[in-house]
Amino acid sequence: MRFVVDVNLSPEWAQLLTEQGHSAVHWRNVGAVDALDDDILIWAAEDDRTVFTADLDFGAAVATRGLKAPSVVQLRLDNTDPLVVGTSVLQSIAAAGEALVGGAILTIEPGQTRLRPGLGTIAIDG
Repeated sequence: MRFVVDVNLSPEWAQLLTEQGHSAVHWRNVGAVDALDDDILIWAAEDDRTVFTADLDFGAAVATRGLKAPSVVQLRLDNTDPLVVGTSVLQSIAAAGEALVGGAILTIEPGQTRLRPGLGTIAIDG
């Protein structure tokens, strides 16, 4: 999968995702750190990347606007350190698999992961 990691998360996420065979860039390496969420959404859609973030605004924008791209992985965790939660986050992404395309929203919370592919919500663990 291809990801753009939002500025509210450590660049270590891009490194971890890349080490696991994904294509990942941190937003600060491709755009202004004070860019609007819409600018990031547009760039991600044009570059066929999933937004990886701890900001719930991205998921809300995709859901309320009915966007078909980009997909969003949103972390709703107290601790977003990849050294602490990286393994479980990667497992959730792997479990979502190809369903994580076309405007899907993967929400990762303590003890629960939900995938919202266009229509409805699917619990994939927890």
